[in-house]
Amino acid sequence: ADEGILHASGSGVPPVTKDYCIIYNSSWVSLPKTLDNATFSTLENLTSTVLCSPAEVPPGIMKDKAVVVMRGNCTSLEKARIAQSLGAKMLLIASKSRLSTISDNKTDFEDVTLPIAFIRYNDIVDMQLVLGNEVNVTLYSPPLPEFDYSMVVIFLIAVFTVALGGYWSGVAELENLKAVASPGERETRWKKEENVTFTPVTVILFVVICCVMLVLLYFFYKWLVYVIISVFCLASAMSLYNCLAALIGEIPFGQCRISCSNKTIEVRLIFLALFCIAAAVVWAVFRNEDRWAWILQDILGVAFCLNFIKTLKMPNFKSCVILLGLLLLYDVFFVFITPFITKNGASIMVEVAAGPFGNSEKLPVVIRVPRLEHSASTVCDLPFSLLGFGDIIVPGLLVAYCRRFDVQTRSSSVYYISCTIAYAVGMVLTFIVLALMKMGQPALLYLVPCTLITSSLIAWRRKEMKKFWKGSSYQVGWRP
Repeated sequence: ADEGILHASGSGVPPVTKDYCIIYNSSWVSLPKTLDNATFSTLENLTSTVLCSPAEVPPGIMKDKAVVVMRGNCTSLEKARIAQSLGAKMLLIASKSRLSTISDNKTDFEDVTLPIAFIRYNDIVDMQLVLGNEVNVTLYSPPLPEFDYSMVVIFLIAVFTVALGGYWSGVAELENLKAVASPGERETRWKKEENVTFTPVTVILFVVICCVMLVLLYFFYKWLVYVIISVFCLASAMSLYNCLAALIGEIPFGQCRISCSNKTIEVRLIFLALFCIAAAVVWAVFRNEDRWAWILQDILGVAFCLNFIKTLKMPNFKSCVILLGLLLLYDVFFVFITPFITKNGASIMVEVAAGPFGNSEKLPVVIRVPRLEHSASTVCDLPFSLLGFGDIIVPGLLVAYCRRFDVQTRSSSVYYISCTIAYAVGMVLTFIVLALMKMGQPALLYLVPCTLITSSLIAWRRKEMKKFWKGSSYQVGWRP
């Protein structure tokens, strides 16, 4: 089966138009690649029938029209033969379930030349609501673009987030070192310390939890998706607060405070907390509004990734290698290996990302940008280019470690800059492979080797591999 587009036009002035996804068999019919060569027909809605007998419809109602009927009771080719005999110009078969391939045997239906396509029943309902009862339709199938420029926006967001998260982690590390050198600040710094340090054991446990969670999502998606949405709202609101509070803390104005229960708090931070909560609530309410909700999701997502990279500390390069290596295997297994295990031959990772079994709710764990190049794939599958948070956070933890190591060894940011550039190169490589293979890629397959190999080469070249591998032990000397 092939994906195509049904272009529908209303009767208003100017006419309102909208595109809908169709599935057709390219060996049965050849659709034009552009609307310039397409022929429009008036749509006749006959979804009250399945058209398995000419007697089901009034005579002459189909003459020179595009007809839509329901799926069921007989094959699509049997419906097409009847529609063709009654003078129809096009047959649309509406399905209330997921669109499936058109695989009927055409050997006994060589006389059928009528264009046939499957369409979602919900789209027919939407067509009437948006365009009215008088609708003209045509079918076409634009070629898949070689490259979509939304990838450039995804690239800039990802590199910016990784670079800023690593830099922020380095700033926090510098403050820690100053606290060690100044006993008067040490107690205050301990109270402000919010970092969580990963050990090799916790790394392995973290990856196991990721695997279990992904499998649970695959089987219990329609319930767990709302748990993930709730967690994302809470975590992203807190992350946005932490990011903006760090910026506001550098502004020397508006520092008035109020006291409550022997504690003081800045008024501006109260308003900031309310703003962050409101942003998360607005996203939760309008999350399925494709026109602008993606902007708010990306802002909350970037804040979440930044806060995660800054808060979660990798103690040494050894832990980074274990984490990135295991998550690389995790990514490859659930993208490339699971299609051989699942009943429908689909990747568990891709199914969960897209919403298994046609679920309309999507997991808010991706940066998404609307695709700028129009194609059938854009209408049918993914109107957005996507990049998972993990493809930012996981390499970002290595970039953050490199930045902290630069601070500890006063190495002029050579590790940080090199690893950030390696991440950017890995992203470009991911997009190149994506364009060549025309299928979703596990980005960690390219990001992990680029960042790990580059960091290792820098450490080897500077003769600091042993220290880089084991990490700095300064914390042991000053922590109680």
